[in-house]
Amino acid sequence: MTRRYAVVGLGHRAQLYVDALLGDWSDAGRIVAFCDTNRTRMDFYNELVVAAGRSPVPCHHPDDLDAVLAGADVLVVTTPDAFHARYVCAALEAGVDVVVEKPLAIDAQGCARIAAAAERGDARLTVTFNYRYSPRNSAVRGILAAGRIGEVTSVHFEWTLDTVHGADYFRRWHRRRECSGGLLVHKSAHHFDLVNWWLGTHPELVFAQTDLRFYGDAGAGAARAGAPRPPRAHGAPGLGGDPFLLDLAADPRLKRLYLDAEHEDGYLRDRDVFTEGVTIDDTMSVLVRHADRSVLTYSLTAHSPREGYRVAFNGTRGRLELEVCERAWTPPRAAVDPTAAAGSPEAGAYERLTLQEHWKEPEEIPVEQGAGGHGGGDALLLDDVLRGPADDPLARRAGLRDGLRSALTGIAAGISSRTGLPVRLADGGTRLADRGPA
Repeated sequence: MTRRYAVVGLGHRAQLYVDALLGDWSDAGRIVAFCDTNRTRMDFYNELVVAAGRSPVPCHHPDDLDAVLAGADVLVVTTPDAFHARYVCAALEAGVDVVVEKPLAIDAQGCARIAAAAERGDARLTVTFNYRYSPRNSAVRGILAAGRIGEVTSVHFEWTLDTVHGADYFRRWHRRRECSGGLLVHKSAHHFDLVNWWLGTHPELVFAQTDLRFYGDAGAGAARAGAPRPPRAHGAPGLGGDPFLLDLAADPRLKRLYLDAEHEDGYLRDRDVFTEGVTIDDTMSVLVRHADRSVLTYSLTAHSPREGYRVAFNGTRGRLELEVCERAWTPPRAAVDPTAAAGSPEAGAYERLTLQEHWKEPEEIPVEQGAGGHGGGDALLLDDVLRGPADDPLARRAGLRDGLRSALTGIAAGISSRTGLPVRLADGGTRLADRGPA
């Protein structure tokens, strides 16, 4: 069935869905509306529509959201995180299905509003956790579900963002907690969801310690980089030589979406990472106790020289380890232009999945890769989201409950880091306990 899709929030992430509906997934639906505060960005996407041989899509301001929803079957939400709850609730209450990027919301109030709106109607909500579809992560799910290491007792999970990817969060709107909820919500929602999905459980108690150590005007990186720093990269004397200054003009797409759009809303995509105004943390440690009694120890570092993650599962019958290196190191030019880093020879990417049962030698588990992003995972995600889920024994499609659990784990961790107290979750991990901190 061909469905009518509207997209709200026409920044970088929207292109995944726009390209899909104009290309390989055009049989699943057609785009009927764009909605954004910035006409320049909507015009950029309409150029893609026209290039695909279609008529331009009507463009709307968010004040016209009712008109957008009246003509749509599905609303794709790719706005900054702080606006997710507003658009998700409006769509659900209008009976329009929703596809929303993680995190579902950035605070407990937003999560509660979405849960209430979903309960009042029968519109479908999908949260796009693309990491579930990556072949290596799917392989982990299959091994654990098969009981190869028995009952999981603990999980040790370390994620490192390098000075390309990690630094970029401190240039954009994400640098402000009121916009993103911090990296424990915006980024770690992916990781907390993976653990919940891998284990088939949900969080009950969260404790965290976090700090801003590297970025910002008082971070260690600022002292090393030297002062004074420019407020933004564009026009700065060090542009092209300072590895932390992003040159928007060097990337035609970023230039069109952001540099050329600044005159409308004043949004700066290339703020210097060592200037004032950063209110999120870059160094985070979290302890989570789950309903199945397993315990997660989690670490996120946003200023690492390498990009990737390590996760180890200890079970009653053995141990499973996954090590993923997405970039072994980042040459300075990659930090100046993030688009140059992913496919560079310096990336040195690898992955290793190792199973060791009690009384047996370690076993290397091969992981089959598909074509496209995330080892073929992006295509599988788009199939689920746009064409509808097929029979999937791994249950990768995520809905309301999954979105609430992952977001609230990060939200609870943020509360814990500020109060110094553990925070309990209730109702299967879908809301904060009424009594607040434990």
